[in-house]
Amino acid sequence: MSLKQRFSAFINPQAKLGYALELLESKSAVRGVQLLGQLAKDGNTDAKFRLGRAYLDGKGVPPSLEDGARWMLQAAEAGHTEASFILATLYTVGLPEGFEIRSETGGLDLAIKPQQGERIPDFHQGKYWAQKAAVDGSADAQALLGYILTNGPSDLRDDSAAREWYQKSAQAGCSQGHLGLALALLNEADTDEKRQYAARHFIEASKGGLGTAFEFLGRMSEAGVGLPQSHSRAAEYYNQAAEKGSVFSQGRYGLMLLEGTGIDRHYGRAETWLRRAALNGDADSAAVLGDLNANGGDLPPNMMEAAKWYRLAAEQKHAGAARALGLLYLTGNGVHRDPDAAAHWFKIASESGDAQADADFGNLILMGTRATDAEKESLRQRFERSAEKGDLVGAFNLGVCYAEGVGASDNKEAARWMQRATDGVVNAQYWYGRMLLEGRGVAVDPTQALYWMEKAADAGMAEAQAVVGQFLVTGQINNRRDHAKALKLYAAAAESGNVDAMFSLAAMLGGGHDVPEDRPEAQKWFRKAAQRGNGLAQLMLGRYLVKGLAGVKDPVEGRIWIERAVAQGIEGAEQARAACDHVEENV
Repeated sequence: MSLKQRFSAFINPQAKLGYALELLESKSAVRGVQLLGQLAKDGNTDAKFRLGRAYLDGKGVPPSLEDGARWMLQAAEAGHTEASFILATLYTVGLPEGFEIRSETGGLDLAIKPQQGERIPDFHQGKYWAQKAAVDGSADAQALLGYILTNGPSDLRDDSAAREWYQKSAQAGCSQGHLGLALALLNEADTDEKRQYAARHFIEASKGGLGTAFEFLGRMSEAGVGLPQSHSRAAEYYNQAAEKGSVFSQGRYGLMLLEGTGIDRHYGRAETWLRRAALNGDADSAAVLGDLNANGGDLPPNMMEAAKWYRLAAEQKHAGAARALGLLYLTGNGVHRDPDAAAHWFKIASESGDAQADADFGNLILMGTRATDAEKESLRQRFERSAEKGDLVGAFNLGVCYAEGVGASDNKEAARWMQRATDGVVNAQYWYGRMLLEGRGVAVDPTQALYWMEKAADAGMAEAQAVVGQFLVTGQINNRRDHAKALKLYAAAAESGNVDAMFSLAAMLGGGHDVPEDRPEAQKWFRKAAQRGNGLAQLMLGRYLVKGLAGVKDPVEGRIWIERAVAQGIEGAEQARAACDHVEENV
């Protein structure tokens, strides 16, 4: 600024305002704010507005909602249209609880004034100031007023008036006006022609970079509603909306990347967007991440990570995730085994509409998880009525009730109903076999015990396969050994996800049994069990990698697995770690 311009600024208020704004945009922003403060105290409305903005934006002064709102109110009361709009926005978005905007004049305050507490919208004050600015011709205020009339409390709602204000705002070229009008039109549309009209306004709104506009264009393109159906266009729109922070679009775009729908499949980018959506509160995305980590895809399964994402979704009452988390707690896969926690999540899933979880919850009550005496007795009576009608599943469940003391405890009755259910219920065959082995309610009979458990194993019950496999390896029943069959049973149980069977299968393949040695395959199953938290498998995998027992030596990764086994207190893990230290010291 020339010397003449500076001199003019001291005698001409308007020039002084311009000089203050110029300073505000320079390295002398503090001086600019001081000049604005002088002008504002002298009653300059534009200066009050600019000073309010400086405080709200933290430009030249520490951010202060209190001072920013105060100066904005003074400017609005003096008839400043944009100040009225910003004031309306503050009220509509919400001010901290107990916060009150005061218009009394105060001096320039450079102290930081943090505002805390939940923000509470005041739609009535928002409407008052938005209407003032809207009548004065502010297109932004017209769109905001339409929003308030659409989404405010019932006494303010007026869809017809809202649409008129949206229309005026859109005609003035305001993106928010186009968006509000598009949403109103789409909500009322009963023909494809009307939906196409709404889509045109969404397109206009998207020119202003509005994420919601891109999101709805994605939805409409994907479904072929108002726009030609195109998954590739939908993916483009979702991508743009996701970049703008649309949580739904982040999840949808992530899923399209994962499945290769309308776009090339890309696991890494898919996971990134799904994570963003999940962390922003999208339960479906969190559940998908749980599935990805549980099932493995481009990466090995990670049950601890799966449990984390399932929990995030389950806490939002996502039925599928709650049941999946319940199953993890039931099996101790990725989390510590906790039947009570499993019952909790099955109950959440059941209440959220998962019928299978309802059955799981009932079964867990049978297994002794926490329930009231009345709940237990009611369950036993229900199964008794079913069993007496000849229902074999009911007979099995009634047997479990008697065996576990659900409603009543009677081992003889448990064995009687369990034996009856063996005619058609695989689980009953296994249970009855265990009762014969332990002598619960019947005489001890190891031969019959093995017969019934082997029958359940041959029918595909993973738990029975693991147990019978152990019997056939050790020969503890009638000295019967059959390592070849044990290997097949362990393999079947391992493929079904039984972690103990994975370890046992690997141990057999590692050598020393009457089956062909296959250390690479053994290492594969040790890894699968280790990844699911089995401490012994972690120790064995570490040893394999440190010594190169399967042909590939990786002491760095091997030590990592040994450290995990140490953390679980596995016997021999400390010695294995010490051996690693000794090797490293002598390298």
